[in-house]
Amino acid sequence: MTSDPQTVFAQAQQDVQALPRKPGNDVMLKLYALYKQGSAGDAGSNRPGGFDFVGAAKYDAWNALRGKSPEEAQREYVELVKSLQAGS
Repeated sequence: MTSDPQTVFAQAQQDVQALPRKPGNDVMLKLYALYKQGSAGDAGSNRPGGFDFVGAAKYDAWNALRGKSPEEAQREYVELVKSLQAGS
């Protein structure tokens, strides 16, 4: 297994799609936020409004990671996926 962080992050993105069961909404939001922070950096300033409750929840989860380095977010994402694979 390679230890290149980008390769490990990309593999974790594939692994999460192959989980035997879909994680709960809280975990899915955390995965989304860590993925976005790890791939795009801090959230923009345009929070979805109106009746876009899902979009607003995703934005809020991502925005809560503001200031976390993409590398740290990628590491946390990989660790979370590994814990889901282990069933914890």
